[in-house]
Amino acid sequence: MSLQWSDNIDELNWDELAALYRAAPLGTKNAADLKTAFSNSRYRCLVREQGRLVGAGRVLADGVDCAYVCDVALLPSHQGLGLGREIVQHLVRLSQGHKKIILYSVPGKEPFYRKLGFRRLLTAMAIFENEAQAIERGHLAED
Repeated sequence: MSLQWSDNIDELNWDELAALYRAAPLGTKNAADLKTAFSNSRYRCLVREQGRLVGAGRVLADGVDCAYVCDVALLPSHQGLGLGREIVQHLVRLSQGHKKIILYSVPGKEPFYRKLGFRRLLTAMAIFENEAQAIERGHLAED
């Protein structure tokens, strides 16, 4: 598998990125929102195979205190091959120097991130735009 790694979004086809998130499956994210999110991220990782986007991820970070690894996605054809681990490790390396590196996982994937050094937060709280959907998907506890 010959992969090309990049953080360059200048020539990125945002519709292709949106298709990657749908296929992963990480839900429907429209191209315009992805462009805003990736443009405002401190670190980005895009992985291509023969010109085709097969993986992506990004980090929101303030440069000192907190880095948030998010939106790590792989095409199903590339899952289970270690590429997801490589993307996360790459983003964590870029985030070194921050006092904390945070992510929240798709329910059921926590053991994967645990193997990469992430630990469960005991005091994390969140406000979701669609609280009922977040509860249904297992991201938010019903209080």
